[in-house]
Amino acid sequence: MRAMKKGLMTVLGVALVGSQLVACSNTTDQNKPAATQDAQKPAATQAAAKPVEITWWNFPNFQTLDGEVGKYEKQIIAAFNEKHPEIKVNLEMITFDGGPQKLNVAISSNTAPDVIYDAPGRIIDWGKKKLLAPLNDIIPADIKNDIAPAFWKQSTVGDQIVMYPLNTGPFMMAVNKTVFEKIGALDLLPLSRPDRTWTVAEYEKALNAVKEKAPEIIPTGFFAKSTAGDQGTRAYLANLGVSRFLTEDNSKVAINTENAGKALDWVVKATKDKISVAGAASLAAADVNDLFLQGKLAFTLNYSPVLKAQNVANKKVQFDDVLLPFPTLDGSKPKLEPFLGGLAIFNNGNADKIAASKKFIDFVVNDPVWGKKNIIQTGGLSARTSITGLYNDPEYKYADLARQFITDPPTIADGYAEIRTFWFPELQRALTGGATGKEALDAFAAKANDAIAKAKAQNQK
Repeated sequence: MRAMKKGLMTVLGVALVGSQLVACSNTTDQNKPAATQDAQKPAATQAAAKPVEITWWNFPNFQTLDGEVGKYEKQIIAAFNEKHPEIKVNLEMITFDGGPQKLNVAISSNTAPDVIYDAPGRIIDWGKKKLLAPLNDIIPADIKNDIAPAFWKQSTVGDQIVMYPLNTGPFMMAVNKTVFEKIGALDLLPLSRPDRTWTVAEYEKALNAVKEKAPEIIPTGFFAKSTAGDQGTRAYLANLGVSRFLTEDNSKVAINTENAGKALDWVVKATKDKISVAGAASLAAADVNDLFLQGKLAFTLNYSPVLKAQNVANKKVQFDDVLLPFPTLDGSKPKLEPFLGGLAIFNNGNADKIAASKKFIDFVVNDPVWGKKNIIQTGGLSARTSITGLYNDPEYKYADLARQFITDPPTIADGYAEIRTFWFPELQRALTGGATGKEALDAFAAKANDAIAKAKAQNQK
């Protein structure tokens, strides 16, 4: 640590969600965009329309109802069919573990779903490969202007909008506040500061307090088994080392700085010093979050308002999990990658299916009742700037404040899908003693820069 310089939210319970859903059911039509006017036609008119059948694949982006995966999604479809009975929506729920591969197989065999609700990392890649239908015609100017340009960057390929943004939230760390209350060390957390910013030295002091006063608890986590959750490890190291992951124009890697290399060395040393989880090279992001939800880990690296809400039902013990930004070496403001969720349409060559899919997406995002209801069910913030105050919870107010730290994510870079495959093997190499932090980051940079250059050339053809 010498080389580096010495030195969220009350649980969103079922009752809260329920009360918010009831409140949303009384929402008026005042925010109804022009794109939803067709959805208000009388049922008799809609019934006369040409029947169309579409397929919607969805990751578990919404919190479950009664513990049943897909139950909430079925309610969305039922509400949509009240306005569009001519459109049959077939739902298929996919998992975060096996879903990406299932999508790859479907795409390669020309059996991709019509609608997908996902994140920019995959959607932008599909858009660059010209697999998606543009959505420009269903996004009126008032809504386009109500969504930050940074979010449109993650939703657009060239001048074509390929993802309709729905929910967002900054990716951050989370801390088991209850642990620090029990050991009398709550003052070691930056919770009294409005922006909650803090230094690596302060963070290390908090980790050592857990090690000394609560030896049954692992102070913090790290993971490097796969690409899953890689936004957590890259933001962690970038902030510890006060570096960017990619340059501002996304043309090359920027994380291979001296300070970021020392930050990775610090992670390796923290593991040996038993203030960071053992065996990180073989742990996935989900493994680390599971330890956190079991009450066995004081800090976790891959959290957000969305994940926190979704994890309410997954806690094995009750504790107060609170959002925190990543610490920085010098106490400067952190750079947080945004979570952004949205819907896209695969262009399967059928104009009727594409038109029906657009009506369904517009309903999910913009319906006067179900639009806000859907955001709440994700546990996220609205991608639209004007839609606020969805939750009566101080942690959501902090998450809204933390939007000021959001930076542009590398998910929009050419070749991102390949770039991320080079990341975790180099982390593993450092964790297992095969390279220093700087050597590992330099090796990553060489491979990633080559992938960026090749992808850029390919996309310009």
